[in-house]
Amino acid sequence: MISMRGIGKPSAEHSFVLLIRDADVVGTALQAALDEASPEERPGLERAVALARAAATATDTELRARWVRSRLAAAGFAGDIASVAAVKALRGAEPRLSLLAAVELQKAAVAHAE
Repeated sequence: MISMRGIGKPSAEHSFVLLIRDADVVGTALQAALDEASPEERPGLERAVALARAAATATDTELRARWVRSRLAAAGFAGDIASVAAVKALRGAEPRLSLLAAVELQKAAVAHAE
């Protein structure tokens, strides 16, 4: 099952950010591979299953925060995530984001500082 949640309301003026959680699908596939794995493959697949399980426990806010941080890093932004400059950089990296969606995403990143 893939769970989806959005940020913001879709309209002509605002974009809609969709959060897709598929770690459970990946975890199930990895577990099936582990069940049939040779002894040589088991250690790597066991680690992959553990990582997928850990990813599946992340909250929506944590996933949003990771996404924001990755987009800001890709855009070369190294400043304060709580700043107006961070919102501007995020909207520069993702031009279709509405101001409302960018601010909501920024709040998630601030709430889950790494």
